[in-house]
Amino acid sequence: MPGRKNLLSMSHMIESLNDTIHKTKDKAEERKVSIEKRLGELGIEVPLMDVEIHFIGASGLPKMDVVGLADPYFSATIDGQITFVSNVIKNTLAPVWNEVWRIRNVPATATLSVEVMDKDEGSATDDFIGKFNISLTAGAKEVEIDGPVLSLRKQRGTFWLKIDSTHSTMRQKHEFQYLFDGPVRFTRHFSPTVGLFTSSALNPASSGGAHAHAPPAQKRDARLYSTWKFNLEAVKLFFRDVHQPWNEKYPAAQKIFGSGPASLAVRSGIQAGHRMLYARLASNGAGTIDNRREDGTEEPVSLRDVLNAGSDAAPENVHGVRRTASRSNSTSSASGGASGALEEDKRIKPAVYTYIISSVDDTWRFSETGAAFFVDFASKHALHANCAHKVRYSGEFHPRPVGGWAKFNDSIADEDVEWELVVDNNSGTYAPDKMMLPTVQECLQYNFGCAAEVPRNRKGEKGFKVVVYDREDERLKESVDACRSYAVNVRGVRQEDLEPHVDDGEVTLNATASPTTKEGFEQPMVPPS
Repeated sequence: MPGRKNLLSMSHMIESLNDTIHKTKDKAEERKVSIEKRLGELGIEVPLMDVEIHFIGASGLPKMDVVGLADPYFSATIDGQITFVSNVIKNTLAPVWNEVWRIRNVPATATLSVEVMDKDEGSATDDFIGKFNISLTAGAKEVEIDGPVLSLRKQRGTFWLKIDSTHSTMRQKHEFQYLFDGPVRFTRHFSPTVGLFTSSALNPASSGGAHAHAPPAQKRDARLYSTWKFNLEAVKLFFRDVHQPWNEKYPAAQKIFGSGPASLAVRSGIQAGHRMLYARLASNGAGTIDNRREDGTEEPVSLRDVLNAGSDAAPENVHGVRRTASRSNSTSSASGGASGALEEDKRIKPAVYTYIISSVDDTWRFSETGAAFFVDFASKHALHANCAHKVRYSGEFHPRPVGGWAKFNDSIADEDVEWELVVDNNSGTYAPDKMMLPTVQECLQYNFGCAAEVPRNRKGEKGFKVVVYDREDERLKESVDACRSYAVNVRGVRQEDLEPHVDDGEVTLNATASPTTKEGFEQPMVPPS
């Protein structure tokens, strides 16, 4: 069978070629480690650098999509120790990212590795465009993007970036190598079920499971379908090697992290929901909060910019409020898919949020505790954490004006009062140690300029303070009750929107993410999660 023999020969050749490539890479890495070790033996210390990389853009990318051009993004790593993932740029072969990445205490011998990908929405994997490796020597760079070894087009475009570096001055620089130093980046994601109703809900006489957009009367607040993810600076500087493992005494956590097939089914469903919630899409809200001035000093970040980050990307099929032009923002920059911000997103919403700080990538992930997508899931925190066995920290938080919501009224502009972010450890899934609450406080204050010497930022806005309470503290209950009371009695928030629920006939994330494992989630929610 000559045809079969040829195929086997080709397959063997490809395997041999890939094996050779991997061996070459391994030898290069071994040589690099060997050189560093030898320098150490000779008493020559490899210098550590503070690096700023400006990822400008690319040109000449190949057409990847049958319809349209390509939806490129890139993933960059330094020595496999720290990773940066860009935003997706829609339908272009010449993307402009203009994104900045600052890293402290990087060995001068470090290698920057970049992979350029084409986002395939709706697919389990994205298409590989090409990659390159370069040193971190300072200067403007024009780098060729190398395609797959056996591709017809080996050179797959040009990548543009600029690198600046200075010698590290941190006292503990050897202890905290590859330390992320900003700017704080965020993405706002929307549940894929936002505004979707079953066909039977839209037309009681119909049958079948097709989904359609909800009638205008059923539109709800976009924030009930939103998740936020912030890349926090210097997390390991504060938390070091401290993590919070899942709570083995908590029944809901036992159902998730157990070793049996039922727990496996539960985890699979939660992880499927997580992938849908945090999918990297061109339509996500995205941006940076960079409060560092040119002279190196910091300015405060307003609480509104944090809690309403990415509001320009809110989808049109929720909550029938009019859109307005985006607010000018010199402290933060953002991009999104909509023409303007939601009117109500211009104010700080009295709401309770569920959060985790991830042990995997040091991101702060949160959503409203009453978010619709939590329905039928055994743990809100596990959904945010992708069923990670440990997190840096977890709990809930809510905003309040200094003096409390009881002394506030909507005739007062948000910028005319001082704000606090009240953070707690109310998480049954991970049961965080209350002794770490001051660490959480310090980390958030560091990231958002809460201790900045200047009282207002470039827009004239004040910053905010971070207040921490243990979940058993009576002051926490009073503050949460006041926040929710203001939401219902003054802002007109529906009582049922304070806790996870869906309206009649509304499609749930759980049913969409894991239709075959629904039985594993139909247990009562046991707060807190």
